[in-house]
Amino acid sequence: MKYGEKNISKATLEKWDNPHPERDYTIEISFSEFTCLCPRSGYPDFATIKVNYVPDKYIVELKSLKLYLNKFRNQHISHESAANQIFNDLKKSLKPRHLEVIGDFNPRGNVKTVIRVSL
Repeated sequence: MKYGEKNISKATLEKWDNPHPERDYTIEISFSEFTCLCPRSGYPDFATIKVNYVPDKYIVELKSLKLYLNKFRNQHISHESAANQIFNDLKKSLKPRHLEVIGDFNPRGNVKTVIRVSL
């Protein structure tokens, strides 16, 4: 196993202290190289995952988020389940004031899917 694969396999979301917990501000993150596998066919699905949140006590460390999202690459998971799992994991870890996860999946078979989960 190569070092990148090892890092991805061990990835967990890492949180840092919010440097400005007294203020509401929005963090917008876009991850344009998300991939997972269709649970029915096994074909790859490609998407842009967008995370928008207003932090409370914690913010997510970006490299840990990148590695965490790369863990989906070999998972057989639906678009809906992927977006909801990412949302649930970020919500549990960060406990943000507001959170939105958008899974903007590339068309496959002439069908485009956008999954939006928010708190």
